[in-house]
Amino acid sequence: MKFLDQAKVFIKSGQGGQGCVSFRREKYIEFGGPDGGDGGAGGDVWAEAVEGLNTLIDYRYQQHFKAARGVHGSGRNRTGPDGDSVTIKVPVGTQILDEDNETVLADMTEAGQRVLLAKGGRGGKGNAHFTTSRNQAPRISQPGEPGEERWVWLRLKLIADAGLIGLPNAGKSTLLSVVSAATPKIADYPFTTLHPNLGVVDLAPGARFVLADIPGLIEGAHEGAGIGDRFLGHVERCALLIHLVDASGEDPAGAYAIVRGELEAYGAGLEDKPEIVVLNKTDAVAEETLDAAEAALRKASGRDVVRLSGATQDGVRPLMFQVWEAVKARLAAEREAKEAARAPGQDETGWTP
Repeated sequence: MKFLDQAKVFIKSGQGGQGCVSFRREKYIEFGGPDGGDGGAGGDVWAEAVEGLNTLIDYRYQQHFKAARGVHGSGRNRTGPDGDSVTIKVPVGTQILDEDNETVLADMTEAGQRVLLAKGGRGGKGNAHFTTSRNQAPRISQPGEPGEERWVWLRLKLIADAGLIGLPNAGKSTLLSVVSAATPKIADYPFTTLHPNLGVVDLAPGARFVLADIPGLIEGAHEGAGIGDRFLGHVERCALLIHLVDASGEDPAGAYAIVRGELEAYGAGLEDKPEIVVLNKTDAVAEETLDAAEAALRKASGRDVVRLSGATQDGVRPLMFQVWEAVKARLAAEREAKEAARAPGQDETGWTP
């Protein structure tokens, strides 16, 4: 399945049905009267986050979603049925933005979450509603209200606990394949990864997190160089970043600085996220060269440097446990924030005045 993380769709809710003008004309009924029914309401357009989806590819082939209009009212005070609603199913982590592609209308972060995007028009009233003592035979009714229509953007931001970043060929896909059951494409040329990959790291019972492999960045990515920085949005939700630097490269410190510069140019708080700096491919470098690269990288980043070899899996498991501790701390902080935001007495049982 092809990966697609952005799509533009047109939505339109249904128009309300028209009210009816009708009068009773049954045999043997001495006094008739207005009996026009109301029109049905137009259908709504909803968005729902569902599990099992990880791409917006379906919306490349269908971009228009229109709910049904309400049925007109009829005689004998019969109300027309409401129009059928339409539900747009999106992956968890999808943001819905207005046509300007900036205003966020909804952020679908939980499975089962539903958001009303366009409300159907109200059905018109039939002439039975307009009877008065001075006008006992009204010949007026209301038309149905029009529905809402708009263009919206769907932007998918994968929900992962940690994200792998770095220059092309830093070993991100290899590391993901080693620590999870994911099978990303791995080759010895740049830009092997053309779309984000997700993998579940299962360390022990109760110690499980999602790891994202983001396509490599190069200098000038924020201006569109290489494949640009469009995929960096997928690590905005991560608890921390794992910054991989190729130890066999000519200038590991310079490679680190390039990626950090692109993070700062992108913004969205990525430059402030917790970061683990990893010197990868240590099996391909002599010990003296490795010590010099680590010292330069520590000076450039201002952080401790973790040595790692994805090919031999040396240092992989300790790194994953370090990542899990950071993820666990974030989950605990989110849990405390939700408890603090809960209204006092919300969990209390019993009647209170």
